[in-house]
Amino acid sequence: MTAYNIVRFRTKPGKEQAFVEAHEKISLNAKGFRKGALIKTGERTFCMLGEWDDMDSLAAARPSMIGILDTFRDTLEDLGGDLGVTDPISGTVVAEIS
Repeated sequence: MTAYNIVRFRTKPGKEQAFVEAHEKISLNAKGFRKGALIKTGERTFCMLGEWDDMDSLAAARPSMIGILDTFRDTLEDLGGDLGVTDPISGTVVAEIS
């Protein structure tokens, strides 16, 4: 069953372009990964959306995704509330809308 992951970020002041450029260079060759998109949601705030074949594929790719995060972690600001620099969520599709 199709799964999605969404990760919310906030960049440090002056680091937006470096953050976007880091995402333009990403190549995630993980089994089950279909596609992803970086979405600008506000001033210095972004969400990354990934589409996966299933939750097992998504879960198996987490170490690779953390490795990618480590390449641009220095551009991110702590989100507060004990979240750290990311606010990740994921789950399976329960309804499709067209």
